[in-house]
Amino acid sequence: MLIRLFALLAVLALLSFVGAPALAADDATHEGKVVKVEAGKLTMTDKAGKEYAHTIGKDVKITVDGKEAKLEDLKPGQQITVTMLKKDVTKVEAKK
Repeated sequence: MLIRLFALLAVLALLSFVGAPALAADDATHEGKVVKVEAGKLTMTDKAGKEYAHTIGKDVKITVDGKEAKLEDLKPGQQITVTMLKKDVTKVEAKK
């Protein structure tokens, strides 16, 4: 009975060790520059110049130099970092 308990605990420990990086892999950040901002939409280029369009929901946290901001506060050419969870934007951080 005790051996089964230790075996079960070992399996659970292994699964949590292996499974945690898989969950974290869903988070991604993209750095680049603002191209344009429209109602609920942000278009940016990455460091290689590839253009991306992101839908920005009302719950997305937007900051400029660490201070809370609105999507409309972002300006073309501004350096930004976009954080995503799976395919949804969760945060946009910009520098002046």
